[in-house]
Amino acid sequence: MNNKPLAIIGRAELVQFPELDIHDVPARVDTGAKTSAIWASGIIASHGTLQCVLFGPDSPLYTGQVLTFDTYEVRTIASSIGEAEQRYVVKLLVRVKGRLIRASFSLANRSEQAYPMLIGRNILRGKFMVDVKQGTPLVGEEKARSKRLQRTHKAKK
Repeated sequence: MNNKPLAIIGRAELVQFPELDIHDVPARVDTGAKTSAIWASGIIASHGTLQCVLFGPDSPLYTGQVLTFDTYEVRTIASSIGEAEQRYVVKLLVRVKGRLIRASFSLANRSEQAYPMLIGRNILRGKFMVDVKQGTPLVGEEKARSKRLQRTHKAKK
């Protein structure tokens, strides 16, 4: 049993991917998500390798750098609206609140989301406790997304 005290994490945090030299990625903490997720584009699986680019061309985090993975999985992931979809899952080294963690990330199109990344239970469990009053939320992006969703919902009525 781990007697190490759990670190406190907010509802949103800035994280780093040191092996990829990617810093200050806004991530929403989602205790309902089993697996963490990251925005990926240009995903191609061929001949036992997986290639992708993190983020999309419209993201300030986009570099266009093609990442190649020799080891990956395909899993059925339930989306936030309960729809099951097949997603590629890769392992990445991430730094959250100063702690380095090698974790699984599903690759998803998060272009319509306020955050390009989700921190799921696979990262939280046994390491962090969530205090929703803390963190670095993207308040403006959250409000803009909410307004877009409300307009879309009204248009469908």
